[in-house]
Amino acid sequence: MSADDEAPEPDAPAGTDDEDAPAKLFGEWEVTDIEYSDPSTERYITVTPIAHTMGRHAGKQFQKSEISIVERLINRLMQTEENTGDKQKVMRITRDAFDIVHERTDENPVQVLVSAVENAAPREETVRLKYGGISVPKAVDVAPQRRVDQALKFIAEGVYSDSFKTPTDAEEALANQLTAAANDDVSAYAVNQKEEKERVAAAAR
Repeated sequence: MSADDEAPEPDAPAGTDDEDAPAKLFGEWEVTDIEYSDPSTERYITVTPIAHTMGRHAGKQFQKSEISIVERLINRLMQTEENTGDKQKVMRITRDAFDIVHERTDENPVQVLVSAVENAAPREETVRLKYGGISVPKAVDVAPQRRVDQALKFIAEGVYSDSFKTPTDAEEALANQLTAAANDDVSAYAVNQKEEKERVAAAAR
């Protein structure tokens, strides 16, 4: 038998079967066909399969809106004493929370996150204006980008308050916040904070 007969067949190039398939977040969740119920914030809620962009947007003003909403949530969750700078840990927490959300709702957790952000985004808030040395609260509309920022802040604060020095794991707390906010449940910290801000603004009109 010749050497040519003994040579094994070459392997097919990796990924040839799925090279046209869209990438998935965490290799598991689809990021296409996401539905938006709030047209004002749709432009600022970006969904991509990338959860870690290595800070490529850090030096560009307002570039954060081009970053995946999932990565922005992860960055927000890092802003605590325990998780500061530990992005891999927070990504694991988020991935596990998404699994819990899917088990509970049988829905795409990315869609649940988008709905939670929309429901937790305040439409009005107050600013303080000075008239002759007297501070007077005044109700103002919230810019769409700030609405998304505030929603992410509220969700992260809710997760921290539910999981810090409590028996609840961080991933369980995050899953609770996302599912409750997606259902517009006022018992969720994020939705409660949004309602409080709008209530104070309504009183200051």
